[in-house]
Formats: sequence, structure tokens, C-alpha cells
Amino acid sequence: MKEKREKTVDISRRNILKGSAVLLAGGIAGRMSNAYAAPVPESAPAAPPLPWKWPTLDPLEAGTRAYENYLKNKG
Repeated sequence: MKEKREKTVDISRRNILKGSAVLLAGGIAGRMSNAYAAPVPESAPAAPPLPWKWPTLDPLEAGTRAYENYLKNKG
């Protein structure tokens, strides 16, 4: 009968680094191929126009009113 010989694996830092580098490169290549193969998402339809006119605000007046309201209501 033939005997099966077990293959011994030399575990070293160099072999671990090589294996992790190959795994990382394969992961990056797979991720890039998925990104190029993904369909382009369709944009949402434009929102309908507002039923009112958008007023223009004076920033200085708005800031003054906000500051006075903050002091009047004590924070």
C-alpha cells in the first residue's frame, strides 16, 4: 500500500506577508471590476415648482431679529 505523505507548510513572516499581499491585490482587483460593471443609477425626477414665491431675506435683519429674540427669551 502506498503511504500518503503530509505536506509540511513552512510558516514564516515572509510567507504570511506574500499571502496577504496577494489577497489584498485580488480584493482590490475584484472591487474595481465590480465598480466598472455596476449599472449607472438613474437620477430622481425634478421636484415640482413651489406654489408660492420664494422671498429674499436680508441677512443683517434676520441676524438682528434672531439675536434680539434670543435675549428676550433668555436663551
